Amino acid sequence: MAVSSTMLELGTVAPDFSLPDVISGKTVQLADFAEKKALLVMFVCAHCPYVVHVQPELTRLARDYAGQSVGLVAITANDVGQYPQDAPQPSAAMACAAGWTFPFLYDESQSVAKAYTAACTPDFFLFDAARQLVYRGQLDSSRPGRGPDRPGAGVLNGADLRAAIEAVLAGQPVNPQQMPSIGCNIKWKPGHEPAYF
Repeated sequence: MAVSSTMLELGTVAPDFSLPDVISGKTVQLADFAEKKALLVMFVCAHCPYVVHVQPELTRLARDYAGQSVGLVAITANDVGQYPQDAPQPSAAMACAAGWTFPFLYDESQSVAKAYTAACTPDFFLFDAARQLVYRGQLDSSRPGRGPDRPGAGVLNGADLRAAIEAVLAGQPVNPQQMPSIGCNIKWKPGHEPAYF
């Protein structure tokens, strides 16, 4: 089922997290990114076609901003009891195959996803140096199954998110006119669906 971002209120302070990386097993925390001017928190999963669609651009984002003051972290929060393909091991395999160089964390309790009001995969949250939310919404206007040759199709280039990151790095305000991300709904554990969902 395709759902949209909740569009968390701009200015919201980044909720804390401390989660294991699916590849290294190392615990990664919000505080680990304290020196970065910008922090991008992404909720993704291994099996969602919307995430599969954006994988190459997420790899490019990490490469393009590797030498700059931008932290990137991905989080998977799906219920692996119902969706074992999103468990840590297959998630790690997906991240390695995609060439991701940023931490990919496992939110087993789903508490971090709820704190961020994450609703879909992918769901993007960009915070400034003060860790206040300055962007939430789509990566760009592209969608799976809508190639660039089809009417109304967008190009997979991360345009919306890149514009927001560039503004933060330049110390400029981010355009508040933001389009929600669209993707597969986060697979909540039975009885754990958040009130906003």
